[in-house]
Amino acid sequence: MENLFESLKNSGGLKGEVYTDEATLVKYSRDASIFEIVPQCVVSPKDVDDIKKLVNWVNANRQYQSDLSITARAAGTDMGGGAINDSIIMDFTAYFNKISQINTNEGQINTNTAGYAVVEPGVFYRDFEKETLAKNLILPCYTASKSLNTVGGMVANNSAGEKSLSYGQTKDYVEELNVVLSDGNEYTFGEMDNSQLELKLRLPGFEGEIYRQMFRLIKDNYEIIKKAKPTTSKNSAGYLLWEVWDKARFNLAKLITGSQGTLGLVTKIKYRLVKPKPKSELLVIFMNDLSNLGDVVHAVANHRPESFESFDDHTFKLAMKFLPDMIKRMKGNLITLGLQFLPEVWMTLTGGIPKLILIAEFTGDTEDEVNAKLLLAQKDVATRFKLKTHITKSAFEAQKYWTVRRESFNLLRQHTHGLATAPFIDDIIVHPDQLPKFLPELNLILNQYPSLIYTIAGHAGDANFHIIPLMDLTKADQRMIIPKLADQVYDLVLKYKGSITAEHNDGLIRSPYLEKQFGAQVTGLFAKTKKIFDPNNIFNPRKKVGATLEYSLAHIKKTL
Repeated sequence: MENLFESLKNSGGLKGEVYTDEATLVKYSRDASIFEIVPQCVVSPKDVDDIKKLVNWVNANRQYQSDLSITARAAGTDMGGGAINDSIIMDFTAYFNKISQINTNEGQINTNTAGYAVVEPGVFYRDFEKETLAKNLILPCYTASKSLNTVGGMVANNSAGEKSLSYGQTKDYVEELNVVLSDGNEYTFGEMDNSQLELKLRLPGFEGEIYRQMFRLIKDNYEIIKKAKPTTSKNSAGYLLWEVWDKARFNLAKLITGSQGTLGLVTKIKYRLVKPKPKSELLVIFMNDLSNLGDVVHAVANHRPESFESFDDHTFKLAMKFLPDMIKRMKGNLITLGLQFLPEVWMTLTGGIPKLILIAEFTGDTEDEVNAKLLLAQKDVATRFKLKTHITKSAFEAQKYWTVRRESFNLLRQHTHGLATAPFIDDIIVHPDQLPKFLPELNLILNQYPSLIYTIAGHAGDANFHIIPLMDLTKADQRMIIPKLADQVYDLVLKYKGSITAEHNDGLIRSPYLEKQFGAQVTGLFAKTKKIFDPNNIFNPRKKVGATLEYSLAHIKKTL
């Protein structure tokens, strides 16, 4: 087997690096999930030509090893195991890290967007955001882990985050994708009208076949596909077939978004950008009793905050326990920032920590506009629910709440000794008006596991919660909790017509549950979609299609 990958090194004609050393393979055997799978090879392609050559090499060498495959990987922040596999890992961060264009649409007419950017998938969002903000533009579907993830990972997972309550998911901002498909050629996918689609349907070769077969699949199953679309505000489960054709516009970029590299390898992205609101402040709500959480969320949401987030007392305590690290992440004067946290430190020392902290961000063009919204929401919450609230007085003060919310998972990963973060029910979503009924039933399930320590954070306004247990995965009895609890929670979510993943996608952890959410008929359409794009199953196998719970459970990491 080593000789096969040595041949890739020596005669594959790649300009980029090929790694087969143990240290590199171990490094790429994990992402941010509960899984561990050691690959046989890691490749850092230097350009699109390298990617084409690698796809052709895999196709040619499957006669020697039938399970050769390529799994795209960028920052490795995937919490579902989507970025690991047992064959070739393709790392996009080494060379596919350039921003080609950031253009504003000022002065142009007939446009519904403030600007756009053309960027490679290995660009870290933190670097991308600096460049877009310099032109007063932003990609608003950024994630809570925006200091860690890449823009390509956002496409792969159809990511979303704190602004998605107002702005939607990544699929809403992808205008075009350049993709290398399983025939080893690069194609561009984007929106087209029916006359443009007709031209594509007449094309010879693999591209024409893709369009012909996908159009036929969607047209013949149009009502079934539309009915399968989750009605929650966000969804990353399955292939987004319902986004492709509305009988007027056809767009396969919508399908490739969220497909986790199972249909092809994205080499370039054109993103639509928006202008951020210049003024914002937070309404912070402290809750000691969660029995009316659903009603509180619904009441605040009626005032239309741009973002509406939450984190629980476990997350709060973690932030206070590792306060120096938290302050360091805020990148400012240690003494000044430390003074900002004095009220929170006092809460901790006196046992006055709330069960849940809600942070609602209100934005506008002027301070007066923002303050008017804040005061109305604050009065409503205080009058109806008698809750303690606080309005931040500056962006500097608001930063500490955002830092706790955004950095909680990373803190858990880095500072929990003897226990591992175990994201497997980490991205459930229902409808906000269902929270008063849904949350008590969820708590009844979680209370069946009294020894389980977990944190809850998430997007309260979307009713999208991230539940992250801390577990000793070296123990078989702890690992066996995972499928049992996942079944219970997913059954509850689907009872309320929710989705098992709002923004983290399926990966190894949720792909086996897709039939539970969509049924056999629709998952059969997913399988046909995969076959159309990737007939030899060379792209990220066992994700979306062909997944088994047995395989996933067998690859839970057993060391910390």
